[in-house]
Amino acid sequence: MRSVISLALGLVVWLASLPGSAQTERQILVLTASGPLTPALVEYLDRGLSLAERQGVEALILTLDTPGGQVEHMNRMIQSIRGSSIPVVIYVSPRGAIAGSAGTVIALAGHVAAMAPETAIGAASPVGGQGEDLGETIERKVKEILKAEARGLAARRGADAVALAEATIEEAKAVSASEALEAGLIDFIANDLEDLRSQLDGFEVQMQSGPRSLQTSGAELVELNQTFIEQLLGTLTNPNIVFLLMAIGVQSILIEISSPGGWVAGFIGVVSLALGAFGLGVLPVNWAGLIFLLTAFVLFILDIKAPTHGALTVAGAVSFIAGALILFNSPGTPAFQRVSVPLVVGTALLTSAVFLTIVMFAISAQRRRVEVGSEALVGRMGVAKTELAPTGMVQVGGELWSAQVGDRSAALRAGQDVEVIGVDGLRLRVRARDG
Repeated sequence: MRSVISLALGLVVWLASLPGSAQTERQILVLTASGPLTPALVEYLDRGLSLAERQGVEALILTLDTPGGQVEHMNRMIQSIRGSSIPVVIYVSPRGAIAGSAGTVIALAGHVAAMAPETAIGAASPVGGQGEDLGETIERKVKEILKAEARGLAARRGADAVALAEATIEEAKAVSASEALEAGLIDFIANDLEDLRSQLDGFEVQMQSGPRSLQTSGAELVELNQTFIEQLLGTLTNPNIVFLLMAIGVQSILIEISSPGGWVAGFIGVVSLALGAFGLGVLPVNWAGLIFLLTAFVLFILDIKAPTHGALTVAGAVSFIAGALILFNSPGTPAFQRVSVPLVVGTALLTSAVFLTIVMFAISAQRRRVEVGSEALVGRMGVAKTELAPTGMVQVGGELWSAQVGDRSAALRAGQDVEVIGVDGLRLRVRARDG
């Protein structure tokens, strides 16, 4: 029996060691990067590279569609790509995608660069952290650094590729996929991942350890999706989302302050503000806009505490709109990082409507007759339970009261409707109800 078990185990080990077995099947790891460069995207790439090295995949393909981002994030991604022991293929895809600004240099950093038809690459001139144009001296310095980096990455591609890479930075030039292929800036034009895998087979790449020929024929394409946290943090690069989070956060905190004792509003406010603060740290914003936003909410609160019939709320709405536009839409901010003007105006109107409603309730409460205490009885209607000549008992609001006729010369019979005209201590003064 033992010999049979040993023979079976040996057969399993031998079969697993055969070429083409499931354990030695070649794989290509596929990552998808869409949108501006963010810290979450950098972490996603690092996670993919670590997984690729552990599993020993044949190559890693990063499908790229980005308008660009901060130079810091670009440099971190380039360092990860160039330091990888796994060949990294940058694939600008799908059709209509771009590798703009910093995305251009990332494409050059790949061991292989490819583009789908109808895609574009270039326009890599640097701008400031808030999207503004740089001063002449700083701009020249940053451009020279980027051009030197681009020359180093494109040197293996020939003089035409180097010249085009420099032009994308110096002149903000952008080219199509066919133009990039003609200049040698990229290696392939591929219709899809299957086409790219076919063209990669047998292609020689230069790794740190030396030349390496890719063996991609029959390799399985395995997609690595972003985690929920990576997707969430990536969403926070959308200025519209960040704006809504800030608006919801501040209003929730104000609700919690005005009605303490609960926790839901406060919890929502803290979480929203924390996520919004992360987004503000990633996006190019003009922090002066926060002053106008804070002023707006101060005006809203003042209009509740000292009602001015909505005047301060209107002023707060104007300040709210101005603050949001200054915060996100300062001159020079790229279009993809601008907040939607209709969204800002709509949110301002909705917020103003909420506070105007609160103001109306406050004014109504101030004008409302007192509902408690003896003063609340004046004007109430009742019924005489006994004859009042001039004193007796009346029923008002379901309670019996000692009462006297307001006009001592008159008398009221039992069952007659009466109206309270005053209060003397614990005794009501009444008169016959008119009509």
